[in-house]
Amino acid sequence: MTHPTPNLEALLPSGIRSRLIPDINGLTMHVLEAGFESEGRPVIVLLHGFPELAFSWRRVMPALAAAGFHVIAPDQRGYGRTTGSDNRYDVELRPFGALNLVRDVLGLLAALGIKSVATVVGHDFGSMVAAYCALLRPDVFRSVVLMSAPFGGPPALPFDTLRQGPAAPAPDISAALGALDPPRKHYQVYYSGREADGDMHGAPQGVHDFLRAYYYFKSADWRGNTPYRLESWTAGELAKLPTYYVMNAGEGMAETVAHHMPSREEIAACRWLPDTELAVYSAEYQRTGFQGGLNWYRCRYVPELNNELQIFSGRTIDVPSCFIAGASDWGIHQRPHDFERMQTTACTAMQACHLINGAGHWVQQEQSQAVAKLLTEFAAANSGKS
Repeated sequence: MTHPTPNLEALLPSGIRSRLIPDINGLTMHVLEAGFESEGRPVIVLLHGFPELAFSWRRVMPALAAAGFHVIAPDQRGYGRTTGSDNRYDVELRPFGALNLVRDVLGLLAALGIKSVATVVGHDFGSMVAAYCALLRPDVFRSVVLMSAPFGGPPALPFDTLRQGPAAPAPDISAALGALDPPRKHYQVYYSGREADGDMHGAPQGVHDFLRAYYYFKSADWRGNTPYRLESWTAGELAKLPTYYVMNAGEGMAETVAHHMPSREEIAACRWLPDTELAVYSAEYQRTGFQGGLNWYRCRYVPELNNELQIFSGRTIDVPSCFIAGASDWGIHQRPHDFERMQTTACTAMQACHLINGAGHWVQQEQSQAVAKLLTEFAAANSGKS
């Protein structure tokens, strides 16, 4: 089935504009904005995850603007209409590392003449960027909302090794998953491999149907999403995760999600992502491929990029924070104990954790009104607007 090329501007709610901002850390950044008509409004920055776009925030932006905020949502490095990054596989990965992604956000604010942000919000992989924004520059990012992906803190330096000896090597999770019956593999390892982009960009079912199945499989619409706490970072525990996180070893992601393609009736009933809006994502990813976003995952497996984050070992997020996720989102628990560490250690001013019924991983789309209300209340309370 073919889908007409969508007109992004025609699909945006009233009051949201799309524009390109040049000269940002080597990028020309595509942003969506709402509440831009009046100067001096407190700013909210919205950072998307994978495989999404700034468009993911379309349903919450009008409510935030109506509450008196200037709302800015960029296509981040490697995504959508933002250009200037080398999104191939065979590239230097440092530009896609956490520190440079924070610099991208700072550069966007500088270009717009904005010195501080009332709230930075990140969803999925954008949650990591938002967390490091708040951890590294609390003077700029005055509060933070993490969505769907808990932040357990920066990587720790081995401690007291002079007396206790070298730290034990981390378990080889990939080998342990591969030794299971049937063998499994972690999706982030798969995303870091050369084959992932071709598998998804060249999906036999087409990019549109691939994304339809991917979004459905991770949403509350798929009834198999009934998450619970995992006990440890071990193969046996991780194997309890759905196959979009811990995949069957012999399958790529396109084949994995094809097993869970919703029916025509289910697609027609999907109000949070009708086909006309899904076509915005599929048209962009058909044009760009997925490698730009996949390069973010690859950074996790570059020792020097992880090691430089150990500079911040033990540092906490001390600005006001909260967490929002769908109650049906396995992402809350995919890294065992991060959800608990976020609330007890990593974020010292955590005000609330909200798990929203009727939503899976795509919470700001699946339950946009509930998310908009929570974001408005949190940002207002922490910006002096309440």
